Amino acid sequence: MANALYIDYEFCSGCHSCEIACRNELEIGINDFGMKVLEDKPRQNPDGAWHWDYIAYPTELCDLCAERVEAGGIPACVMHCQAKVLYFGTIEEMTAKLAEKGSKGAIFVP
Repeated sequence: MANALYIDYEFCSGCHSCEIACRNELEIGINDFGMKVLEDKPRQNPDGAWHWDYIAYPTELCDLCAERVEAGGIPACVMHCQAKVLYFGTIEEMTAKLAEKGSKGAIFVP
């Protein structure tokens, strides 16, 4: 069974701990990213509601910490996520989480 990463964007706090954990795990340079967090800055929607999101996304360097997972662990980004918005499991499990959530989520499959 293939594995996937589910990201719940509704509650990401933009702390960047996933970026740092990934960089340390992959031993990559300060300007490289396996996981990156972007900020969709505050703006007011036409209905008057405010929008402000942080968007964590895996880059082409992400392999879902294949070595950690083979050894029985979970990806470093999931383990260190301060807001607990990153989840790891089979594609089927992560698809079910996304379907249950219904919005502001994404699934990543390397």
